[in-house]
Amino acid sequence: MTFLVVGGSGFIGLNVIEELLSSSEQVISLDKSPIPSAAMNVFSKLPGKFTSIQLDITNTEDVDRVVSGGDVDVIFYGAAITAGVEREISDPLSVFDVNVIGLLNVIEAACRAPSVNRIINISSVVGMSGNAGQSNYSSSKSAIYGFTKSLAKEVASRNITVNAISPGFIETDMTDKLSDEQKQAIISAIPLSRMGSAKDIADITLFLASDSASYITGENINVNGGLYM
Repeated sequence: MTFLVVGGSGFIGLNVIEELLSSSEQVISLDKSPIPSAAMNVFSKLPGKFTSIQLDITNTEDVDRVVSGGDVDVIFYGAAITAGVEREISDPLSVFDVNVIGLLNVIEAACRAPSVNRIINISSVVGMSGNAGQSNYSSSKSAIYGFTKSLAKEVASRNITVNAISPGFIETDMTDKLSDEQKQAIISAIPLSRMGSAKDIADITLFLASDSASYITGENINVNGGLYM
């Protein structure tokens, strides 16, 4: 299979790409930022074939040119930005440009490609639970639920499945910067008493892309250790 990973330079995106390439899949990364050289070195040693394309996903014409004409089986949309309260007030649509408009651009183009049969969108636990100081981010992630369910109904006749994954707290380079006290406060709120890993997200991605998930569509898979049930 050929995967289009949107947001490939992010921590979760990089780990998803590594898992896919380890499984001998073909992967195309679409991201405004370049793939770090250290990751490229790792990818080059894996059995799958990797291609990286730098592109602004909020540019409709560029996305359409690259995506709609491609031979892609699975779309993984993991591109996202977050913003604090100050940025939300000064630039209220900044988060929606990437988290929602970018998603619409990519998926609209992808649905014109005859080979696509799986669409997997990354949402977030805060899209369901909310989070103080992240009203823009939380609402943008909530939008992904409605989009996923609606699109699943629209493209089911073409045998395309559309699902979402909602991570909770995942160990990333950002959580590594937290103090031990901050980490413990987070972990104490998680019933499984630990943060998740990017591999947890990659494993669910591989499952949803496989034939084993061919009768699952319009669903949201929570990967949060029981933080929100």
